[in-house]
Amino acid sequence: MKTEGVEAIFLTTHNWGKSAKFFQSLGYTLDFETDHNSGQLRNGPGPYLFIAEVPASEPPAMRLVMKVADAKALQLDPGVDIVSPFQDTHWGTQEMTVRDPDGRVWSLQAPK
Repeated sequence: MKTEGVEAIFLTTHNWGKSAKFFQSLGYTLDFETDHNSGQLRNGPGPYLFIAEVPASEPPAMRLVMKVADAKALQLDPGVDIVSPFQDTHWGTQEMTVRDPDGRVWSLQAPK
């Protein structure tokens, strides 16, 4: 089994409210908002956006997350650089990170 495409785009921001309004002006709708300045937005059947506010001392970042149906069934080629194996997340999934040949880090997400 391989990945099933991009599942999500995780963004960090210095202002959750302004970011949410920006994406809503682009046609995204708010799925849910947390009590700690973050939330999930969607625009059609494609990847969802999850935006989380971080302190001003951290630079805003973006991370693409690829979908994996079953973490145990994932078959990676032997040469893939695994940065961290699948680990449980606090939001109810499992996440793994791998590095591509150019040094970019990618997240793979599977159901728990």
